[in-house]
Amino acid sequence: MTSLRKLGPSDLQVFPLALGGNVFGWTADEAQSFTVLDAYAAAGGNFIDTADSYSAWVPGNEGGESETVIGKWLAARSNRSDIVVATKVGAHPSYKGLSATNIKAAAEESLRRLGTDHIDLYYTHFDDETVPVEEIITALDELVKEGKVREIAASNISPERLQASLDFSEREGLARYVALQPHYNLVSRDTYEGALQDTAARAGLAAVPYFALASGFLTGKYRPGASVESARAEKAGEYLASERGQQVLAALDKVAKEHDAEVATVALAWLASRPTVAAPIASARTVEQLPALLAVADLRLTEQELAELTEASA
Repeated sequence: MTSLRKLGPSDLQVFPLALGGNVFGWTADEAQSFTVLDAYAAAGGNFIDTADSYSAWVPGNEGGESETVIGKWLAARSNRSDIVVATKVGAHPSYKGLSATNIKAAAEESLRRLGTDHIDLYYTHFDDETVPVEEIITALDELVKEGKVREIAASNISPERLQASLDFSEREGLARYVALQPHYNLVSRDTYEGALQDTAARAGLAAVPYFALASGFLTGKYRPGASVESARAEKAGEYLASERGQQVLAALDKVAKEHDAEVATVALAWLASRPTVAAPIASARTVEQLPALLAVADLRLTEQELAELTEASA
């Protein structure tokens, strides 16, 4: 049985891979989504990440489709108490920004779609610098006091605003961020490493990185001359064209061969080994894509292998 990881200073215990819900209601319909969720849970997975805005970018969608699918699955499987549900506020087309009024209204909608009376981990999706951190934290604290949210977290926030939020929570004795969701992977390190990671480390926050596989590039399926049918192929192709991208692929291939592992598993294992990281986020549109992701729970890379990957990605 894979051991769960403690999420920062919270009481939440999570599987070392968070299942990304961005594809549910987008590239995976309800039936496909249920199949993926079933397989993830059967493997011991308990940490599902979504947002109220998923997938508003799809023509005909209005946002909340992913939460709705997850809510139906939780109801159908009667397993709400077994799952750590993380969702986000601030980017839904009807609930933009982080005013106190908006946070509270959006939370009610997320609860309704998820079919639950509480959200385990509630992120501010994108920081809203027009709103003082005091207003944001106070609104989130009220949701915690009401029992509608267990723990709070932040994503896409500057080190300065993160520190100001933590300081206000400490000073006023209010709910405090326990986790951070940064953009972070082998080909995008400066989006987290540095001041933001240092702030998280000092505060004991758990990092739950998104774009952990760089839009699919770090699965290894994007190669010179290869054509990949994917909504994210263009972005992944940009990494392939870079010198760093090619160096990282070469290093991943070498380590993957040594372990008889998938390239994606090795990329996730490197990320999972980084300071502050509790669980990378990766999504699967089909059950066939899941094993390579789940295998991160059991793959242990040597210090030498980790160093090689770190050097290739510098």
